[in-house]
Amino acid sequence: MMDQRYIEILTNPGTVKLADIPVLQYPEFSAFVDLLMGEEGTHCVSYFVLPKPDTYRFICCMAADENHALLIFSHEQPLEPSLSLQSLTARHFQFHAFEREIHENFGITFREHPWMKPVRYPFDRADQSRIMNNYPFFSIDGEELHEVGVGPVHAGIIEPGHFRFICHGEQVLHLEIQLGYQHRGVEHLFIEKPGILHQSLLAESIAGDTAVGHSMAYAGVVESLAGIVVPPYLSAERVIALELERIAMHIGDTAALCTDIAYQLGQVVNEALRTIVINTTQLWCGNRFGKGLVRPGGSHYPLSGATIAEILKNLKDVEERYVQVTDRIFSLPSALGRFEGTGKLTTMQASLIGAVGMAAKSSGMYRDIRWSHPFSAYAGHRYEPVMLHKGDVWSRAMLRKREVEKSMEVIRELIRTFTSTEIENRKSKIENPIYDLSLAPSSLAISMVEGWRGEICHIAVTGDSGKMIHYKAKDPSFHNWMALALAVRNQEISDFPLCNKSFNLSYCGNDL
Repeated sequence: MMDQRYIEILTNPGTVKLADIPVLQYPEFSAFVDLLMGEEGTHCVSYFVLPKPDTYRFICCMAADENHALLIFSHEQPLEPSLSLQSLTARHFQFHAFEREIHENFGITFREHPWMKPVRYPFDRADQSRIMNNYPFFSIDGEELHEVGVGPVHAGIIEPGHFRFICHGEQVLHLEIQLGYQHRGVEHLFIEKPGILHQSLLAESIAGDTAVGHSMAYAGVVESLAGIVVPPYLSAERVIALELERIAMHIGDTAALCTDIAYQLGQVVNEALRTIVINTTQLWCGNRFGKGLVRPGGSHYPLSGATIAEILKNLKDVEERYVQVTDRIFSLPSALGRFEGTGKLTTMQASLIGAVGMAAKSSGMYRDIRWSHPFSAYAGHRYEPVMLHKGDVWSRAMLRKREVEKSMEVIRELIRTFTSTEIENRKSKIENPIYDLSLAPSSLAISMVEGWRGEICHIAVTGDSGKMIHYKAKDPSFHNWMALALAVRNQEISDFPLCNKSFNLSYCGNDL
């Protein structure tokens, strides 16, 4: 007998009618969350409010990794400024950012939430008196303690974020990360500036270093709502682009980690290799970061035989040199002395905060959307995630090395499936993107992609006319900033730059 508490989606992306999403009473909703959170591998993908004329509709999307399913359920509450609910975070900490965002946007209070503070400071936040300058930082009293502030502009990447350390000598007792400086309003712009081309440009700008990942998530949402089935060749092309993006970013981060330990050889070699990879993407579509490459329904840049040959040649060159330099890095005593045991995130911590992507997989969690909820060409190519257990800088660095090697295998495997006839047919008959799609009315579509940082999730809700009325985008950084805060506890403050780079989270991806 079907469980009436949720509706199940077994495809990624997938679409359901809003009317088919069960509406529970809040005590039943809360109890069901408790039940799901007790199951291995289940985590919250998204929890947000859909405002209606007379009520708030709270929609929760949970990923059941072991069952490869998405469970969607909801509850409704009266539209009143003094609304107060019992917090889920008090029992399941991974809900903390979702409830904080809801509180900031709508003024809804979650009783017993341990950290009810602003996340993003959007222009239309419920409490306009809450501003950046009066953020309530956690404090500890003690004559031997001192605070260190870093930011609010990152000196290296020139993006805004404030880090407040409480230290005992050189030892970090607590780090609080304050973001939200950018006031980007991306989710609002998806609704205010309709049009699939405009929304495609927005999607690839959510996080500039993840243009392909976010573009794929957006394209999945729109294609699902429009009932479009993407041809296998196009699915394979998108995955190739996504894995090229992963390779480039992982190699670039390997270079940056070498920078932070003053290992110049590792830095310059990896920077040069990253350049080869992003230049390969530029050869393909005219943009080093893959902007313009992924569009709903088709492509302006179908793979040609010449481009495929260049991809394979460059991968061979990059792989040979990357293996050589990383073998040297991971056998160098001075590098290992800085990487091993630094910035450890335990499996328990990663699980409690709902970590995703690299932060999860390097801490012993089997969490990868390519395996749990396969999308695009991954649906026909079984993917086994790389997983490590130590949870330190070494693990996060080594995970990058192994994922680079595995991504190269995926690309070659997909290219082997192409026949020369298919390539020529593709070249002579370009399937152009479709920008005038009709979307299913009164529906919710969800699309998840495993970007190089981890789980990306886009959700679109349509009204009676089929027009988008609500959009939620989530970068993996939304889950993982807390991982960085935990990893630097009891470390020396001089280890912070290395820990920070080992996660390499997105400031702009958080501020949507």
